[in-house]
Amino acid sequence: NVPLDSIVLSDPFILADRKTNLYYMTGTGGALWKSQDLKTWDGPHAVAMTDANSWMGPTPMIWAAEIHPYQNKYYYFATFTNRSVKIDTVAGNVIERRACHVLVSDKPEGPFVPMRDPTYLPAHMPTLDGTLWIEDGKPYLIYCYEWLQNLNGTIEKIELNPDLSGTIGAGKVLFRASDSPWSREKDKYGNDVANKVTDGPYLFRTETGRLGMIWTSWIYDVYTQGVAYSESGTLDGPWVHEKDPITPPNFGHGMLFRTLDNKLLMAIHSHKSINGRYYRVPHLFEVDLTGYKLTVGKPYKP
Repeated sequence: NVPLDSIVLSDPFILADRKTNLYYMTGTGGALWKSQDLKTWDGPHAVAMTDANSWMGPTPMIWAAEIHPYQNKYYYFATFTNRSVKIDTVAGNVIERRACHVLVSDKPEGPFVPMRDPTYLPAHMPTLDGTLWIEDGKPYLIYCYEWLQNLNGTIEKIELNPDLSGTIGAGKVLFRASDSPWSREKDKYGNDVANKVTDGPYLFRTETGRLGMIWTSWIYDVYTQGVAYSESGTLDGPWVHEKDPITPPNFGHGMLFRTLDNKLLMAIHSHKSINGRYYRVPHLFEVDLTGYKLTVGKPYKP
């Protein structure tokens, strides 16, 4: 009986599972919450059963977990960090071993366990916020290559095996942080420049068939979510960014889902900095995809 707005959780992802008639919410931290009505939740439950002998180590950090039903199984997309392994130092920042990975279960509540391939993305790259997209019947991992190393974060795609047990080939850049017209920061000289952060990609189609992607960056110190659309209608783009953000200031890392009674909502977290620490809480917004573009409506109170 935990109310949604009392749960401290970054990067909320909600699966409305029609087989069990329940909602499953996860996110950063990797724990799982369950609900019958979106109002009150049961949790947190530990569901990720990682391999202590893998590159992740015995106690990996887990960020931005998602649960996707696919071909009669449930797949847990998440970012895992092994803080004891350092892969690079760039501009004074020591970069830890961090990467997107996929676990599997027969049930939405897990436990989720590793599959065949020990890695999905190159070990020398810090990657995060992986999500699933299907195009022309092929599954793809969409992810961020972190700005800490490349200094201009990207959102990329890589093809997955048909059973999501590993990746095929190399990743391809879809767009860079600097492509956005709205994300901004000040450089060390005080000049106004494009922000370098890419965060939280999530893809969707409007009811007119237009392919879009919500993603998050910063406008100076304000955490902000925008949207881009593919002119070709495919992952390869080109991706054109809307000029203005689509959610209120200090909200980000959203995703879309339909409730069990078919209402379209966005799950997203609010962002506050309190004594130097981030404080993030899940929120729901109404969403409209009936036209040519995504429109975010009023907050939704279940």
